[in-house]
Amino acid sequence: MRVAENLNAALHAVLAADRGVHLLGEDIADPYGGAFKVTRGLSERFPDQVLSTPISEAGITGVASGLALCGDAAIVEVMFGDFVALAFDPLVNFASKSVSMYGSRLPMRMVVRCPSGGGRGYGPTHSQSPMKHFLGVPGLSVYELSPFHDNLDVFGEMLALGEPCLFVEDKVTYTQPMFPDVDPFRWDRTDDGVVRVFLDERPDCVLIAPGGMAHRALEAMRSLLFEADISSILMIPSRLYPFPIEAAAVEATGARFVFVAEESTGGGTWGAEVAHRLHAGLWGRLDRPVTLVHSVDSVIPTASHLEREVLTRAETIHRQVLEVLT
Repeated sequence: MRVAENLNAALHAVLAADRGVHLLGEDIADPYGGAFKVTRGLSERFPDQVLSTPISEAGITGVASGLALCGDAAIVEVMFGDFVALAFDPLVNFASKSVSMYGSRLPMRMVVRCPSGGGRGYGPTHSQSPMKHFLGVPGLSVYELSPFHDNLDVFGEMLALGEPCLFVEDKVTYTQPMFPDVDPFRWDRTDDGVVRVFLDERPDCVLIAPGGMAHRALEAMRSLLFEADISSILMIPSRLYPFPIEAAAVEATGARFVFVAEESTGGGTWGAEVAHRLHAGLWGRLDRPVTLVHSVDSVIPTASHLEREVLTRAETIHRQVLEVLT
C-alpha cells in the first residue's frame, strides 16, 4: 500500500466511524477526488459529510472552526500547503484560541491537511514547507505525514487531542510504500510514537527528521555507513510540535553528534526548535551544538536541476555529517 492509499483508507475509516466528522476542501469530490487523489471515493460513499468548497482557504477553515465549535469534527484539505497562510487568522486567532478562552476547555476537533514541499517541479508558490509559521501557537499541534506511521492511528490521535492540528503532508511521500524496507537497518517505535531506525545501539550520530525527509535521511545513512563507516540512528516523530523527543532519549544512544534535517529554509524553523529543546539537556555531552540541515535560502525553482540545488537532499545530509565528523 502506498502512503496516499493508506491516507485515503484512513479517511474512509474516520468518516465511517463518526458521522459527525466532515471533510471540506477544493475539488475533493468525485470524480476528481482532490489534486492528489487522496479523497477519491469519499464523496460518493459519504455525500452528507464531504463538501467540495469554493476557492477560499480562510472560508473553508472558518467553516471547519464553526463545526468544531458546535461539537462536530472537521478535516480540511488545503490543496497546496503554501496557501494555508490564507487560513492563518481562523486557524491561529480563532480555532486554537477557542480551546481555552471560554472559561473551561472546549474541544475543537479539526485537522487542516497541507500537501507541502518540493521535488515535483511546481515552482516557487506551490513547493514550500510552511510548518515553521505555525510553531509555538498555544492550542495548535503540528504533525507530519510519515510512511512509518499508519494514518488511521495518526488521525485518531489528532482528533482525540481536542485541539486544532496542522497535518503537513510532503507530496513526494504520497507515492512511497508504507512501512518501507530499511535494510540493512531495523526499526521500532517508542511509546511517544517516534520511529527509530538503527543498526546498533551505539551510533556515531543521531539524525532527527520528519516523515517527508525520512527517505532522504535513510539514503544518507546508507551512504555514510558503506562509504565512510559512520553509523547513525534516525528518529522520525509523527507529532512535530509539541516536540516529543526528550534529551534523555538522545543521550541514551551515546552519540556525541546530533543533526536535524528538514526542507524548510533556515530561520525560525522546526529544526531550530528541536535544537533549542535538546540543547539544555545535552549541554556538555555533545562534541558540538546540534547541526541544522535545511534548504538553501531561496525561492524554489521550477526547473528540476535548479530545484535539486535548492532543496535538502540525501547528499546534503551526507555532506553535512561528513564535514562535522571528519
